[in-house]
Amino acid sequence: MRLPRRVPWAYVGELEQVCSWIYADEEDLGAKIPAINRLSAWKAMTPLPHALDSALAILAARVLDASCRDTPSTKTSLSLRQTYAAAIIRMVNGLVDPLQSGAYARSIAAIATQLGLPSWLVELRHAATHEDLPSLELLREACKESLSWLLHNYFHPTLNPSAPTSTSSLSLRPIAPLLNSYKLLMKTVAQDGSLRKHYQDRIDSVMRDIERWITEAKVSAELAGNPLGWGFDDNSAATRLDIKEKWALEMICNALLERGAIVPVSRRDCRAPTDPFLPTAASLALWTPLLAQLCETHAAFPSVFISRIISVLLDVLMGPDMDINIIELDSKSLHRSALYSEYLARWVTWAARTWTDESEHGIDLRREVILQVAPIFIPGHNCGPEAKILNELLQAVSVGSKDLKESVELLRSTAAAVPTQPWQTHDLVNMEERLQILMANEFQTSELQENGSTVRNDATRPGGVPATGWKLLDDHSNWAPCPIA
Repeated sequence: MRLPRRVPWAYVGELEQVCSWIYADEEDLGAKIPAINRLSAWKAMTPLPHALDSALAILAARVLDASCRDTPSTKTSLSLRQTYAAAIIRMVNGLVDPLQSGAYARSIAAIATQLGLPSWLVELRHAATHEDLPSLELLREACKESLSWLLHNYFHPTLNPSAPTSTSSLSLRPIAPLLNSYKLLMKTVAQDGSLRKHYQDRIDSVMRDIERWITEAKVSAELAGNPLGWGFDDNSAATRLDIKEKWALEMICNALLERGAIVPVSRRDCRAPTDPFLPTAASLALWTPLLAQLCETHAAFPSVFISRIISVLLDVLMGPDMDINIIELDSKSLHRSALYSEYLARWVTWAARTWTDESEHGIDLRREVILQVAPIFIPGHNCGPEAKILNELLQAVSVGSKDLKESVELLRSTAAAVPTQPWQTHDLVNMEERLQILMANEFQTSELQENGSTVRNDATRPGGVPATGWKLLDDHSNWAPCPIA
């Protein structure tokens, strides 16, 4: 369960008052003193969100700047430049560092762009850290820009959570071009093995870019659910990370399931032997390196990959008119033919046999496949010819395990069609007889002694009101069939 978010203010009105002190009049530095005092008091009690900590450092620098203008000197100017620069560096680093996750590092400029942070602030931060200190005028302007950014990206979203924010509307770049590049490179290598050494660096580069895309997707998930992660719920940090990573992995799985990715476009390329129930050798050679890296880098990828495929298969069988939002590759739209479904089922078989779930839960992937497919085998449910694909999937997954085979056989036996009989008039008579039997058992006349009083239970309630239940209406009931309003 996600714990409540811990904040330093007693009620949101206190934060609103601090916001008014900071932004009511930028030139009124006297109004900034109460804001600094309030933020300092909060900081003494509890760690501040990074946005408020940055605002406090910038306000302190501006007040120090105003107090030193009457006695300008070279020493004072250097001290002010260092104070301003430290505030800018800490703000940019504090925004970017928590989002610097994944197997491969991303540039600060790329993360800042995704956050909507002005690029020149990132460049100024780099200059102040590794080069000569920027001029005092430029640092003053940077602090004004930083306060403006904090107003629109922290104070406004926090004080008005229902209002749309600029960060939540940032779009995630498509993954399709990266997958296309990877596929073309792997096809080239597959056609001429002597070129592998020449193309290996480019293949590795594309795979790193795919990992960076997953990191960007996790950032997008964070911005959509909790803009910039302003908060203190540290106990739920692992839970938030799992949710973000799962969302990012689902996005890349949706792209992989598009026809033209792990499912070939050509029907001829989709033809594979019935036994073993696996993808073709060409598909495995093409996509196994990427899938292996995703599985190695992300412990939850095997279960997410299998779950997404089974979700699509069940969606095809139970709701063929339904659609899912996925990223297109080579095809104009997701063509869900029986051949497409069968090929996806082959990938499930391969994944369940090849991978093991290394996540915290450590589930058995083959058993998980059976559990996820089980709802389709409800008694009397007719899936049509497409159900053959799921039967083949379950048989292939259960190979080598006696317990799994017994479970599959039990599922298949319960899915036998229930014979239907036409409704006849005497069925009402049978229902009436069963009702009378039930009522006789429940309301039979008996006298029970309870606390010295007699309790009488019969088919008639006190006051002559008949017991509730089914009742067969006769010709004297004045009932006539009519439409239900």
